[in-house]
Amino acid sequence: MSGIKGKVIAITGASSGIGEATARLLASKGAHVVLGARRTDRLEALTSALRADGGSARYRALDVTKRADVESFMGFARAEHGRLDVIINNAGVMPLSKLEALKVEEWDRMIDVNIRGVLHGIAAGLPIMQAQRSGQFINLSSIGGHSVVPTAAVYCATKYAVIAISEGLRQEVGGDIRVTVISPGVTTSELADSISDAGAREGMREYRRIAIPPEAIARSIAFAIEQPADVDVNEIIVRPTASPN
Repeated sequence: MSGIKGKVIAITGASSGIGEATARLLASKGAHVVLGARRTDRLEALTSALRADGGSARYRALDVTKRADVESFMGFARAEHGRLDVIINNAGVMPLSKLEALKVEEWDRMIDVNIRGVLHGIAAGLPIMQAQRSGQFINLSSIGGHSVVPTAAVYCATKYAVIAISEGLRQEVGGDIRVTVISPGVTTSELADSISDAGAREGMREYRRIAIPPEAIARSIAFAIEQPADVDVNEIIVRPTASPN
């Protein structure tokens, strides 16, 4: 199946930012979007808005750190529509701080959401896609998966891991299943809201002055999905034109 119309697309972290923008764009192009996040009030509002515009949307509460939750979410998407064509592993957190601040609980949270969340998505979706002999994983990394800056060592490590996992998956599945990594530069989102360190928060406020809207990332995701089945767009980096790095 090529294009976007009619595809069943599961999106994690769909309650705001890139996830929400992607859901809106794909639904407008005729996809059946299935939305997951912890904030179900936002998912309900988004789903209602998409349906009011004539789109096909379902939602379900989802915590990507819990494997059983992710399995249930992917199973729900397939049960609703009979198949699962695309999984967008988008959920992520970014509580930046210098390593010397020893915010170990925040490190653990990033590892759980940014790495384990992606692995849980793969573990839940891969058997489905292998059985139907088609599918696509789109995993959200970051410009931080290509270069490291102070306060972002652990965050960048998780995003490097997303790239490594995605490349390993691509090499292993071959043929029927496509694997794409999207690496956004600074983008308007709620990621910075999780920064508890005052210095890192102020630095990010300055950095985000040139942020691009999440719709820019949504368009790159749509581009990767709509290619013919024999074309696998493996990686896209999208950043502000004014970005120095």
